Amino acid sequence: MGGLGVLIELEDIHFAYPGQKPVFQGASFSLESGEKVGVIGPNGSGKSTLLHLIMGLLKPSSGTIRIFGRKRKTEKDFQRVRMRIGFLFQNADDQLFSPTVLEDVAFGPLNMGVRPSRAKARAQETLEALHLSHLADRVTHRLSGGEKKLVALATVLVMQPDILLLDEPTTGLDEETHRRIVEVLKGLDTSLMIVSHEYDFLALTTRSVYALAKGKILFNGDASLLHSHYHTHPAGIVPHTHTRSFK
Repeated sequence: MGGLGVLIELEDIHFAYPGQKPVFQGASFSLESGEKVGVIGPNGSGKSTLLHLIMGLLKPSSGTIRIFGRKRKTEKDFQRVRMRIGFLFQNADDQLFSPTVLEDVAFGPLNMGVRPSRAKARAQETLEALHLSHLADRVTHRLSGGEKKLVALATVLVMQPDILLLDEPTTGLDEETHRRIVEVLKGLDTSLMIVSHEYDFLALTTRSVYALAKGKILFNGDASLLHSHYHTHPAGIVPHTHTRSFK
């Protein structure tokens, strides 16, 4: 393993939470530069766990994690990884903590050492690109659930990451916010990995879909093909749900 275009590699990963049955038993996976990959699975199948392992928030009991061509084991290793990977948490409240929207979006660049005037400008540019400029001075915790999700996405995109990892980005969203998330993701050139239980959402935003099954990560089919035939599921191997139709 280890091609020049491979950004993330998981090799023979084993992981279990204390006192529980294994989540992963010999799981392997790779994400190449430019890929847009979806990972599907029912609740409790390990979708969030997979992303947390990649980000170094959890550690496997065995196996190898390589990111950007290097093995990653220690917290210091993953600190470097987190500077280049944008991670959208499932719960937007886990991502937002500043008094106002603009401050929240500017926080990441400021924390990376960008001068305040440039960090503010980048935050404003990102909000404008997502059609969120009208929220800039709003108090973050008073936003609607959909607004919080979009602002959380802005806090990730403003960092100009090499890879995006998104954990259930459409859960609980109204139809209009759902549609906007789809439009934003379809317009990105960034390599990305989305975990979701919504099959047709992944078909709209990714090019290939993998499934979590029996502790492994298995190729589940070409996303566009699966979207065209998602009622027959020729390659579907796990239970899942459908969202609205976007035309």
